[in-house]
Amino acid sequence: MRLHHLEVTAFGPFGDTVRVDFDELGADGLFLLHGQTGAGKTTILDAVAFALYGRVPGARQEGKRLLSDHAAPGTPPKVMLEATIGGRRLRLTRSPEYQRPKLRGTGTTKENAKGTLEWLDGQGQNLTRLDEIGEVVGRLLGMSADQFFQVVLLPQGDFARFLRADTEERGILLERLFDTGRFATVEEWFAAQRRSEESAISAKKHAVDRVAAQVSAAAGIEAGADADPVEWSRRLVEDARDAADAAGAVLTAATNAAGRSEITLRKAREVRQLQDRAAQARTRLAEIDEGREHRDVLEAEHTRAVRAVAVAAADARAAQARTVLEAELGLVDSLSRTVAREPEGAALVARLSWPDGADDATTLAEAVRSWGADVTRLDELIARDATRRQAHTDLDAARARQVELTTAAREVDERRARLPGEVAQCETRLADLRELAATVPHRVDLLASAREKIAASTELGRVRVERAAAGDRHEEARRAHLDAREVLADLRERRIAGMAAELASGLAAGDHCPVCGSAEHPALALPADGAVTKADEDAARAIEQRRGRDADTEAAAVVELDRQVQVLAARVGAADHDSLVAALDAAEKAHAEACAAEKSEPAAAQSLSRLRAEGDDLASRAQGLSAELAGLEQRITDDTRRLVDLDREIELAIGAETDLRSRRDRLEGLASTANALRDQRASAARAATAAAAAAADAADVAADAGFADLADARSAVRAQPKIDEIGAFLTAAREDRRGAEAILADPAVVAAIATEPADLPAIEAAHVAAAQARDAAMRTATAADDRAAKVEHYAGALRAEVEQLGPALQRYEELAALAEVVAGRGQNGRKMSLRSYVLAARLEEVALSASVRLRRMSGGRYEFVHEDGAGPRGKRGGLGLDIRDDYTGVVRSAKTLSGGESFLASLALALGLADVVAAESGGLVLDTMFIDEGFGTLDADTLEAVMGVLDELREGGRVVGIVSHVDEMRQRIPSRLHVLRGRNGSTLESIAG
Repeated sequence: MRLHHLEVTAFGPFGDTVRVDFDELGADGLFLLHGQTGAGKTTILDAVAFALYGRVPGARQEGKRLLSDHAAPGTPPKVMLEATIGGRRLRLTRSPEYQRPKLRGTGTTKENAKGTLEWLDGQGQNLTRLDEIGEVVGRLLGMSADQFFQVVLLPQGDFARFLRADTEERGILLERLFDTGRFATVEEWFAAQRRSEESAISAKKHAVDRVAAQVSAAAGIEAGADADPVEWSRRLVEDARDAADAAGAVLTAATNAAGRSEITLRKAREVRQLQDRAAQARTRLAEIDEGREHRDVLEAEHTRAVRAVAVAAADARAAQARTVLEAELGLVDSLSRTVAREPEGAALVARLSWPDGADDATTLAEAVRSWGADVTRLDELIARDATRRQAHTDLDAARARQVELTTAAREVDERRARLPGEVAQCETRLADLRELAATVPHRVDLLASAREKIAASTELGRVRVERAAAGDRHEEARRAHLDAREVLADLRERRIAGMAAELASGLAAGDHCPVCGSAEHPALALPADGAVTKADEDAARAIEQRRGRDADTEAAAVVELDRQVQVLAARVGAADHDSLVAALDAAEKAHAEACAAEKSEPAAAQSLSRLRAEGDDLASRAQGLSAELAGLEQRITDDTRRLVDLDREIELAIGAETDLRSRRDRLEGLASTANALRDQRASAARAATAAAAAAADAADVAADAGFADLADARSAVRAQPKIDEIGAFLTAAREDRRGAEAILADPAVVAAIATEPADLPAIEAAHVAAAQARDAAMRTATAADDRAAKVEHYAGALRAEVEQLGPALQRYEELAALAEVVAGRGQNGRKMSLRSYVLAARLEEVALSASVRLRRMSGGRYEFVHEDGAGPRGKRGGLGLDIRDDYTGVVRSAKTLSGGESFLASLALALGLADVVAAESGGLVLDTMFIDEGFGTLDADTLEAVMGVLDELREGGRVVGIVSHVDEMRQRIPSRLHVLRGRNGSTLESIAG
């Protein structure tokens, strides 16, 4: 990493912008940063750290007040750093969080931190997000902010404290510098694995206890296994199997006894059932014999009812025929009354008789034909009547159309008379519009010219006002230049007058006089009051030159404005502004008229075309109207004559009726009713014939069935369900007798009747007792089998859990021992955790690297000794750091060193630590580093040795910045950055060697 340029604004004690060119300042590899206490030397280092990491070292970050109190209100604090990191040149710009005045109102508001990263090599995308910038810087540098603060900005006070710190404090600092997070992760991993395995072992032991309890519960004993749970469970399995075998033997014996008792009971029940069937059969035969007389009566009733079924059907057909006849006669009577309501129908009905005569049907048919012919003739007249009404309507419409056509013909003639005048007027207007539209281009040019002159006139007035003001400024600048020249001349004369005193002020004892060359100066000239110095003359000369340039600038402005006035006056001409305004108004009006004419020309041409087309159309319409009127008049005459003849014929046909439709509908209804009456009389005659035939048939069926007459047959009729009921009852009685007789004839029943009745309750009680004994034995055997199966199952599970527990215990013991060692306990003789061991190794590397420089700076007397023994009272070990004094050969505490010796040790330790951290960061070369204070405690010889070491640091192009108050350092280091403290804030002065 090499720093090139730093720019700081409103940051810390710097109220204004200050800049540091590290390339120029560190050209010879070493420069001094010095200044008064509180001037801001450390702020330069803070600015570098803030530009890189967005924070400053130590307690200054906690204050969070990086905005300078000397800055002007509203000035944002900003740090810009150009550097080459990891072979890439970049520019970092950061602004911290600060409070700024509100834009409106009183008080302040917080402005958030901002930052940018620009790649000056042109490769890569510039960044503006703070987290992305921090990630890129950390990756390029290869170290954290804390490492950078300790390695690049070497604070000697911190390393002095590190040198004298105990192991705990030293370990905290080393953990910040060296990334031991991965080793801490390893420690945490071992601890977590140990806890995990411990939980797994506990769970497995709990599983063994749980399964042992299940074995005990299955075996029916109290919980608690022997020392060897597997052997204990094996014995329980054998006991359970023996018990199950014994229960199985008892179950077999009980099952056999229950089977024998079941056979005995089944045979006894079969004999009892046969004896009961015989008794029931004898009882049923006795009941059947008692109902013989009742069954004989039912048998006779059933026989007559069966013979009367056919008679009932024939009688029903006769009754149905009589009902039909009555209905037909009712319809005949109704239709006769309907026909008789009309005068023509009443005469017809009077001529008819019943039963139907030989001529009645012919009379009705002739009447129907006569009335039908009248209806047909009236339909023709009705159709012609509808045509007559439409003809009257058409005639009225034709007469109205005749009036419309006459009016339209008159209007067309009037319009044709007016049209030639309108066409001539439109032709004249169109010619005028075309003539005016042709002037549009010329009037556009006139309008543009008028507008240009108005704009030039307005600009001319403004430029003339500006020219007058410029003339005043030029005159004022010229007078100021003349005054400055007079002041410069006066100061030059006064300086020349006091030149002897000025020369004398630069002489020291032994210097040769630049005038006379003498090395003795017995009477040096003294400056008079108000003497002029070279600086006063230079300041006056600068003012004179600046005011001369101001006068030349104002003169050039006057010349330029005069040129603009001439150009604008030529454009305007001799007319005044009011005349130009009036000319512009006239040009705008003329241009508007021409544009309006150009826009109206197409509409006027269309109007003329429409008028000419209208003339042609009117001529055609007049011819058509004349022809249509002639044809319409002839049609009106013909239609009037035809309608008069038709009206006379219709009046004769209506007669006494109200209209043709009423007469026609009445005759049609009368004919239809008469025709229906004729058909209904024929149907009634057929119904009378059918009723007589049905009555005769019913009498013949009754005689054939053996009944005395039809009344006798009707008395024997029964409903079919009743007939079926009687037949079923008689059939069931016959079936019951045959069934009872068959039961009594069964050989098995005969044998059972001859057998002595058994004691069935006693046999059933013995069977129940045997079955209960069998069930109890079965439950006992089942329970024993279940218990044996469960004990065997859980014993197997217990054996599996015990087999898994053994290897797990072995793994846990190995892991626990290793975790103890990693944590610095157990077999760890040094009592150092893995992280402490890594830190101890890093500290040993630091001690070796620092010892090389410490021996060089102490003349070979001192070197560091790393102590890796265990710490006292449980403190971490391996972080001890002592000093070996080669003069005495004694290893002693670093706290016994003097102030200067402590500085040497701290500086060597800081440089050694920088080497180790840089190596751990991938061999990153730190081309720029700073060393802060401590040189005032060294004698001349030691300081010489330290400077030799610092000179070695410059090898390879490295730049080292020394922060010191020591005056001798200014003599030794020619390149210096001086921080000057002032009431308005600090400033920087760079002195290149």
